[in-house]
Amino acid sequence: MTKFIALAFLLFSSNFIFSQKNKTKTTETPKPFVLGVIDEIQSKELNEKRVLNIYLPEGYNPADTTKYPVIYLLDGSADEDFIHISGLVQFNSFEWINQVPKSIVVGIATVDRKRDFTFPTTLEKDKTRFPTTGHSDQFIAFIEKELQPFIEKKYMTNDSKTIIGQSLGGLLGTEILLKKPNLFNKYVIVSPSIWWNNGSILDLDSIMLKENFNQPTEIYIAVGKEGLTPTEIPRVMEVDANLLVEKLKESKSKNVKVYFDYFPEENHGSILHTAVSNSFKFFYPRIK
Repeated sequence: MTKFIALAFLLFSSNFIFSQKNKTKTTETPKPFVLGVIDEIQSKELNEKRVLNIYLPEGYNPADTTKYPVIYLLDGSADEDFIHISGLVQFNSFEWINQVPKSIVVGIATVDRKRDFTFPTTLEKDKTRFPTTGHSDQFIAFIEKELQPFIEKKYMTNDSKTIIGQSLGGLLGTEILLKKPNLFNKYVIVSPSIWWNNGSILDLDSIMLKENFNQPTEIYIAVGKEGLTPTEIPRVMEVDANLLVEKLKESKSKNVKVYFDYFPEENHGSILHTAVSNSFKFFYPRIK
């Protein structure tokens, strides 16, 4: 009997040790979950290296002839908006959803939002509070002369180019739209910081407001219940967004389409995900 107990204990111990070794081995060799690729570009315009987070759609193969739309995402760091926006693009391109064509997402990782997304201000208090501001011209040149050519050379892209920007990113999107509208043919502008420099961007003239502007351009603007802006002269985010919409709708070009969304249940921090999801419904309406 004693021998039987000893033998049973030995077998139990061996199985326990073996299972623990297997468990340890399994724990030590996890497989990585790959969402995309991290690329880099050395910018002469910005005099620095910029990180790009790239989402490539399912089935993407550089050896194929298939080319894809590109969605450029401001605030595209991994800890900002890259992951959840890429998820929206993936979800909406599922064949059983089929809202959006399979697309490449280029997340431009942030370095200094106030420097890159704002034009010079005449307000001395803002110059003091935000000393690096006022260099959006360099960032726009980076997008035009370096980033877009880099992406178009390295990845399988077609002519469809979308930009997504919120808050100061929405201000930059608005500036690009008015100054260099041909850089993109779809604009997602969410809660734009029109208040910058006392709303002077609303006074800009633009070729895209003229009758002879011939590039098909779709503009989606959204705002939540966001209230007063951080300015000395009181402004209201919802009012500014509406003023921008009214300005754009005055375009004499038949090639410009403007969509406006108001989300009273969303605030400045929560609106982006819902707004981007809704923008796809405007840009790519389903045929019933």
